[in-house]
Amino acid sequence: MFYKYIWNNHSWLEGQQETKAKHLDIACCRRDSAALQVLLSADEDFLLTISSDPLFWKGGPLKIARIEVETEPFLTTEVKLIGLIEDDDRCLKSDLLLEQNEIFVKQRKIQQVWVECHASAETPPGIYKGKIRLFTHTMFEDERLERECTFSLTVKDYLLPEPSDYTFYLDLWQHNSNIARKYQVGLWSKEHFEILDRYLHSLSQLGQKAVTLVVSEIPWSGQHSHRDRRPSDLFEYSMVRVSRRTDGSFRYDFSALDEYVALAEKHGICAEIELFGLLNIWQDSEAGYGSIVENHPDGIRIRYFDESSGTFCFMRRREDLDAYIQALEKHFIETGRIDRVRVLADEPKDFELFQERLAALRQTAPSFKYKVAIQHVEFIRRNMEGIHDYVPVLNCVAGEHSRLKELRPQIPGNLLYYVCCYPEQPNTFICSPALESRVIPWLVEKLQLDGFLRWNYTVWPDQPFEQLSYRAPIWKAGDMNFVYPGANGKPILSLRYKWLQRGIRDYELMQILKASGQAAQVEAALNDVFRFRNPGELSPEANRKNSNLYSLEPADYDRLIVDL
Repeated sequence: MFYKYIWNNHSWLEGQQETKAKHLDIACCRRDSAALQVLLSADEDFLLTISSDPLFWKGGPLKIARIEVETEPFLTTEVKLIGLIEDDDRCLKSDLLLEQNEIFVKQRKIQQVWVECHASAETPPGIYKGKIRLFTHTMFEDERLERECTFSLTVKDYLLPEPSDYTFYLDLWQHNSNIARKYQVGLWSKEHFEILDRYLHSLSQLGQKAVTLVVSEIPWSGQHSHRDRRPSDLFEYSMVRVSRRTDGSFRYDFSALDEYVALAEKHGICAEIELFGLLNIWQDSEAGYGSIVENHPDGIRIRYFDESSGTFCFMRRREDLDAYIQALEKHFIETGRIDRVRVLADEPKDFELFQERLAALRQTAPSFKYKVAIQHVEFIRRNMEGIHDYVPVLNCVAGEHSRLKELRPQIPGNLLYYVCCYPEQPNTFICSPALESRVIPWLVEKLQLDGFLRWNYTVWPDQPFEQLSYRAPIWKAGDMNFVYPGANGKPILSLRYKWLQRGIRDYELMQILKASGQAAQVEAALNDVFRFRNPGELSPEANRKNSNLYSLEPADYDRLIVDL
């Protein structure tokens, strides 16, 4: 399942060798899955289908190849074509799990097919056999069986929890205004929420814990896209509608916010409610993206409709902003959700200014709890009073691991780590080795943290299929997304999504093994995978190759399940 194809930089002879395996053994637990890839190639063009529907090539006579997968009862099999996406180096690399059933394959190109077998909670443990058959025909010929491969799936007698009950704390931020743009639907409209329902489902299958709420306008200032030579629209807008009555008082409409929270709860995403737009707003005053509220240390922007003039305006008085923040706090208290609310600060840079902003917000709304994505070690070395959850970037975890261990008893909430456009390894870029997505949850166990955060579930550039690369080399292709905007309001999953999911399930199995007295087996698995002796070696300054930090061989990870 961890094969990655690179077209433009791939030897035809090497491809022929890679397609010669005739049998594979895979394993999983109950309420789990295991996957493999089928690789096809030929010295002539052909049309490949994974469906039994009739199929002719629009360009005339052409060989039609059909893949058929047969498994035993108690298993559900998912078969998808794998699509390519252009990386920063202009090479095409495998990443998309396509929803279409057929694809044109050029001569001497390798086409991948994803085959994933799902074992339910009721699947009896045992060994299940499977067959993969390749049939071909042209025009009105009868199909011929060209090749047959086999595999076995061993289902272990361990039951993974439902994703909503995963202990791994996953926090992938949602950028819902971007979703509305890509599907050309009204912001917070019925059509928008129908699409968000499908995206939240995909997040829930990873065990997502947090729901993202944006409660002011453009808190990231469009990721400073105005600085780019070819900017993409990356603005995120508030979920709260604000209006000013003719008597000067304000009305706050929290209906879209409440509907999204309820939708997330339906999918089991109910551990945390993240508020963006109240703390550490990204600013660029010279370009016009500065603070607009008088006598306030942050750059919060609240748009409202003035009923007297019939125009939209922005709050500029401190007392109006404070009243809005207090209304938010009151709303979460009245709906019984205040304990789950976390006000996010994304990568503050100036410690003293951050403390001033935090103090102002705590004074205005004392019931809020705070969570910080930490980019600078100063924020770990100094005391950040009032912070409930710490999320340092992996660089900081590596450099300050001893300090974090000392702080751990004083941190009321979770201690996560994140990666973004850095560090380069491990990461989830298109160019990253496949195993790096899987190793991310393993690092949580190795470093004794609680989970993982990333900013990038759906932060697509304007044309993600035509040009996923954006702001390279600072942001590598894939830095901005785990899924793609598919047809009919449905996300197209990526191989990186599936590889991360495999790592999260590995983590859940580790917790089951430890709880059942098999901690030694978990420790042995960690020793098989990791090469470093102290976390400082993970820092980019240590200048270590990824292969010297962790294994890039799937078998070293698979032994966790296979050896049970």
